[in-house]
Amino acid sequence: MPATAVPDPTALHPLAGHDRVVLLRPLVTDPRIEVGEYTYFDDPDGATRFEERNVLYAYGPERLVIGRYCAIATGTRFLMAGAAHPTVGVSTFPFTMFGGSWTERTLDIVTGLPSRGDTVVGNDVWFGHGATVLPGVRIGDGAIIAAGAMVTADVEPYTVVGGNPARPIRRRFDDADIERLLRAAWWDWPVELVTEHVRAIMSGTPADIEAIAAANGLFSA
Repeated sequence: MPATAVPDPTALHPLAGHDRVVLLRPLVTDPRIEVGEYTYFDDPDGATRFEERNVLYAYGPERLVIGRYCAIATGTRFLMAGAAHPTVGVSTFPFTMFGGSWTERTLDIVTGLPSRGDTVVGNDVWFGHGATVLPGVRIGDGAIIAAGAMVTADVEPYTVVGGNPARPIRRRFDDADIERLLRAAWWDWPVELVTEHVRAIMSGTPADIEAIAAANGLFSA
């Protein structure tokens, strides 16, 4: 298969004439943001400003990790741990951020706040328009986040969630099929193999994906 038959994972704008779509891996520069190949973001008004406009309050060491082949719609936002205000006392006002004596007298309160850790998104996750993900959430492979969802808690693999706060709507497959898909992990296949079987990945069954992985020695024990 000629190299040109496989989309270039380093192309910032993978669709000619459509600057509203960017691949995030070649775009992001913040070392706290890690994105897998072919994950894309769509925004008609400033797609290249993803780090500035869609990853908010990233003031601390917590990372945002997003897997491969994710689809992120316009308005999706990831709120990082810096959005938190102290709730240990009477007031939630962030005195510390304003400097001077306020900072000197309260810095230890802010630095001592507990953190939920990194925000981690699996592979092949679809984010609908205007979804919001809160700090420290973990979203499993193959999940679907409905438009406008406010994701406040972890999402299991291959689960559709929606609402505010987001709740499970349905599971895309049963336990056995989810196990097949997680063990097959098609997103980790060489891109040439993905390309060869792209039709099966889009329209086949979990058993089809399991069979392809097994035939190529890629089905994990």
